[in-house]
Amino acid sequence: MSPETDLPAPAPEAAPDPAAAARIEARAVLLARLDAAKVAADVAETAYRAEAARRTEELARERAHAWRRADLMRSLAAVLDGIADAEMAVAAGQALLRARLGWSDDSEARAEVLARFAPVAVALFEMESEAAPEAALAALAAFEDWYATTRQSAFWYLFEHYLPDTPLVDF
Repeated sequence: MSPETDLPAPAPEAAPDPAAAARIEARAVLLARLDAAKVAADVAETAYRAEAARRTEELARERAHAWRRADLMRSLAAVLDGIADAEMAVAAGQALLRARLGWSDDSEARAEVLARFAPVAVALFEMESEAAPEAALAALAAFEDWYATTRQSAFWYLFEHYLPDTPLVDF
C-alpha cells in the first residue's frame, strides 16, 4: 500500500448552510468581545500598577521627609535646652544643621540656607508651652516652602546625599 491510498477521499463540496454560517459569525463576535475584554483588563491592570507604584513612591517620600523632619527638630530641641538667648539658639541651630548635612565649608547657597533656617531655631527656642507648637511648625513650614520654591526640590532631599570620606594621600 502506498501512502496515497491510505488517505481518505476528499469530502464533496457541500452546499453552504446558512445556520452554520450564522453560528460561526456569532462565535466570531463573541470571541472578538472576549479579546477586547482581555485587552481592556490588561490596560486597566497596567494603569493600576503604574498608579500604585507612583503612589507608593510618593508615600515613601512623605514618610522619609516626616522622619527626617522629626529627627532634625528633636535634635534641635535637645541642642536648645541649655541655650540662654535667641542669638545663641540661631548659632546652635545652624551648627547642628551644618553637622547633619556634612557642610564643613561655606558657600553662598549654604549661607542662604542657614540664614533661612534661623527663624526655625528661634521659634523652637521661644516656645513657652508644650501646647503651643504652631509658631515652630509655621517657621519650619515656611523654611521648607522657601527651599522648595528656590531650589525646586524638598529640603529633606539634602539628607539623602551622603558624601563618603575621601582618604588623604600624602605623596
